Order: sequence, then structure tokens, then C-alpha cells
Amino acid sequence: AWTDDQQTGDVFRCPMDDGTTFNSSSSHANHVMTRLCGQTCGPLWSHECGSSVYTSGVCTHVGEHFQILETVIPAFQRCETFVDLLMVVDGSNSIYPWSDVTDFLVNILRKVNIGPGQTQVGVVQYGSRVAHEFRLGEHRTVDEVLQAVADIRQRGGEETRTALAINMARCAADLNSGRGGRAGAHKVLVVITDGESHDNAQLDDAVARCKSDNITMYAIAVLGYYNRRGIDPSSFLKEIRFIASDPDEDHFFNVTDEAALKDIVDALGERIFSLEGQFGKMSMAQAGFSSHLLQDGLLLGAVGAYDWNGAVLKRNPHGNLLPDPSAYGDQFPEELRNHAAYFGYSLGSLVGSGGSEVVLAGAPRFNHSGKVVSFTLDRRGNVNVLQALVGEQMGSYFGSVLLSMDVDGDGESDLLLVAAPMYCSQDAHETGKVYLYKVNTQSQALLVPKGALLPSPALNSRFGAALVQIPDVNADGFNDLAVGAPLEDDHQGALYLYHGHHRSIHLRHTQVGAGRTVEAVTQTSLVLLRSQQPMGSQQRGCDDGGGA
Repeated sequence: AWTDDQQTGDVFRCPMDDGTTFNSSSSHANHVMTRLCGQTCGPLWSHECGSSVYTSGVCTHVGEHFQILETVIPAFQRCETFVDLLMVVDGSNSIYPWSDVTDFLVNILRKVNIGPGQTQVGVVQYGSRVAHEFRLGEHRTVDEVLQAVADIRQRGGEETRTALAINMARCAADLNSGRGGRAGAHKVLVVITDGESHDNAQLDDAVARCKSDNITMYAIAVLGYYNRRGIDPSSFLKEIRFIASDPDEDHFFNVTDEAALKDIVDALGERIFSLEGQFGKMSMAQAGFSSHLLQDGLLLGAVGAYDWNGAVLKRNPHGNLLPDPSAYGDQFPEELRNHAAYFGYSLGSLVGSGGSEVVLAGAPRFNHSGKVVSFTLDRRGNVNVLQALVGEQMGSYFGSVLLSMDVDGDGESDLLLVAAPMYCSQDAHETGKVYLYKVNTQSQALLVPKGALLPSPALNSRFGAALVQIPDVNADGFNDLAVGAPLEDDHQGALYLYHGHHRSIHLRHTQVGAGRTVEAVTQTSLVLLRSQQPMGSQQRGCDDGGGA
């Protein structure tokens, strides 16, 4: 829900005190919830990179008194426009008219997204001497930069000391210089000159130092002086090509005169601020679309990552782990790369003996029929795929909802339930279906099929859209199961109750609560839920720093 104009969403805390008392047999049952905290995520949280908007997602760790303890953006990547850009401009006497140069600077910098977290600009002018017109970060908005550029006056000079100017600009971009260089920023120098350098003996060293500092260099040869006097520019062009980073076709420009600088504005801007490259991998990640708490960290599903094939990210006190899609071997073939599997749409885990955990992640659009992958993920991000389950019907959204159950309460997972809420009956109605798998952590076959749950004959029920383990309702010593069917009873919804039995559940439901009467049916269950934290709850101790 949202209550503000920007539709960012809200989370409400609702009191559950209905006046009903419950006498728990556990001495700690009435206190277990008092020191627990919550996690809430906004997968559509976005940030701007220039004119583009990227939905990386955000998660917030909420304290026991509903206060925000920490906010993280687990899949955040800096913009490709996070650039320290230095314009190194020849202002010697041979440049004419100077207004064409400042017009060029205004036109190119007008296209730059200047601001915190994006691009900052500095300008160095040189001739016989070298001077900073303004330093990196000195002007923090586009308007400020454009005004400063418009005020630059040509300094003149009989010499063109290009090597010295490059060295000065390189030092300005250095993180330790105190002149505005930023950690992680892409360093770019654009050299604009109309003649060979008078300090070319130092040029090799200046260019080599830039290369060593991972500075990208664009070089623009202005041929006005040569063309006006009929001088062969070959030697000059050779020097400018040497300054430009490789390959020359991407980093070297030459124009007939100062007025022609305007013709390369678009091409130069596109090359400097291209949003291609690695940014696209997580730019639409929507991290936090799903989440699941592990013993040693927090799993977050990022369904929009890797062009909507999806990803699973693990956050722990040591940082983020994001396995590459190739880490899952042949589970996601290259030929299906453009099919938008939505891996990470649902998350879960299986708990084995000794507290060992196996990660579960659903990809309901994989090959149109859905898939669930079970795997281990170590502290270094290495993935070991144990087993994959594949849906039987196209469009069923198999794997969109996962639930591991500890039926007998011994702390180990007994069952895995995988929902396909859009599973269609023979008459093409979305009845839904929930698949049962017995968990056997000691066997080569981790998950063994054990039948399925189906709703009572109902049209478009979407049975399985919600699954939750609930504490023992019928007092037989085994935990029970509730299955939601939100479209049943003319979209009023229904809740199905299944009783646990040893390490499994009865395949036939014992009770169905229609939407109109579900409050009375589930009141006892709600009281029990308040007294016990279910497996997989997205809550944790307030003093535990491992998850958010």
C-alpha cells in the first residue's frame, strides 16, 4: 500500500491482541517474539543514472519497536556515469577563435549528468603554462559548470606544453592528491589541441603514467592551424594518436578547424558515457523481490538480474555473495538465456542434521514450465547444485511458492512443498496444484516426489498461491499446513487446512474456510502463530547482525 504521492509504499504494524489468552506448554513460547526484528524490502526502489532509471531494490531492517535499524541496497551498482572527467584544453595563441572551443565545451558538458554519485568535471588549460580553470567537484551542478566554462578566457602562449598538462590533469584525478578524485570513479581525460607539443620528450612518460593509473584518454586534433597555413599535419596526427587510448577508432578524433568541433559532440559524448558493459547485469535486479533467512545470512531474490533470468544474492556480515549464472552449471542453458526465468522469484531452505542448510530457489518461468533448484552456497560464493525439480505444465508457475516443513518439530526439514498456482485443469481453469517432496538429506536423491495437493473442485482457485506451516492445531503433536486459494468462491478466497502426520501430511484437507468466514476458522491458528516462530520466518533477534 502507499499513502504518499510518490507511491513508494508503506509497511504497517497491526496489533494482534484480540483478547484471547493461550496457555502454552513451552516456558519460552510467550516471550520468543519479544526480541525479534523484521525485514522488509522494496524491490522496485530505483535510482537514476542520467536519463535512465534502474530498479535495484532496497531492504530495511526493522527493530522490535518498529524503528529502522539499517537500510541496504544489496544489488546497488554505481552509474556508468560515475566519472571523473578532466578536459585538457590547448589555449595557446594558435587556437582561433577561442569562442568555438568554449562553445564545444558547453555543448559536450551540457549532456553530462553532473552531481553526487555521477560525473564531476574539471578543466585544465595550457599553452606555455598550465593552469586549473576549475577542479574536480568544485562545481556540483550542470548550470554551475556551464557558467564556469563560459567564463574561461584564453590564456595564450607561444608554446604547447601538452605533456605537462596531461601530468597535471592526471595528478588531479589521483585519489591522494586532495584535488577531487574519487575512489571507484572512471577516470577520463579529453585532450584538445591544435599543434605538436613542445615538451614531447616527456610525452611518453606522461601517457604511460595515465595508462598505469587506468585513465581513459580521448584526444582531439584540431587542424585549423595546419589547414590555414597549408602545413602537413602527419607528424601532429601521429602524436595525437599516441596520446589517445587504444583502439584509436574509439578514442581519436580530428576536425578540420575549431568551428568543426561541434560536429563531434554527440559521438564523443556517447563514447565517454556509454551505459553498455557490465552495468546491465544488475541494473534491473529488483533485489528483495523475495527473501529468506538462513542461519548465517539473508537470501534475497533478484528476479530482474541478468536480463530477467534472475539471481540469488546472499548477504552476511562479510558482505554480499552473488554467484554468476554459470555457477549453476547446465541448469540455465544459453539457448534459454532470453526466456526470463525469474530465478529467485521464491526462496527457501532445507535444514538437515547438525543444522546444515540447503538453499532452494524457484524460477517459475524457466522454459515456460518452471524449475526449483536446490544447492549449497559456501562463504566464497561457490555453488554446488544438488537437484533440480521441473514443472510438468507450461504456464503453471511451478516454483513460484516454496515451503519447507518440519512436521515433527525436531528441527529438521521433513517435506518440501512446491506450488504451481496457475496449474490448469483439463477444462483450462487455473485450479492450482501443490507438489509434495519428501526430504532425505542422507540420500543421493535429496527430494523424492510424494504426491500432490489439489483444491476441491473449483474454478480459477489459484490454489497454492500462499503456503504456511502453522503450529499443531489438532493437538496430535505434529505441525500443520495452511494453503491459500485467493480466487476461490468468486474471488473471495479460501484457506485449506491440512494436518501433519509423522514426517508428512495427510493429502486430504480437513477444513476449508471460505473468504467470508475465514476469520472464525483460523482464529485458533492465529493465536498459535503468535506463540511460535515458524521455520523460514523473515524475523531475527535484534542483536543478530548477520542478516540485513
